[in-house]
Amino acid sequence: MNEHRSNGQRVSKGSDGCPRARFFAEAARNEAAQSTVEYALVLLGAAAVALLLVSWVTGTDVVGRLFDAVFSRILGQAA
Repeated sequence: MNEHRSNGQRVSKGSDGCPRARFFAEAARNEAAQSTVEYALVLLGAAAVALLLVSWVTGTDVVGRLFDAVFSRILGQAA
């Protein structure tokens, strides 16, 4: 059964007939959508940092020197 406001508008209720249940169900949907947006923004931020890191690494010889140091240390300990 639906209730009507004094201006004649119908007040829709939740599946169990309780306006409060509808409010909380809608709040849960809004929170899920907000979490999805936050997740997408974090992924975009991580992608931006990765692009900056890749552009910096390709412009320097830091990674090559790091690999050389790691492999020479491993080979030095193995011998």
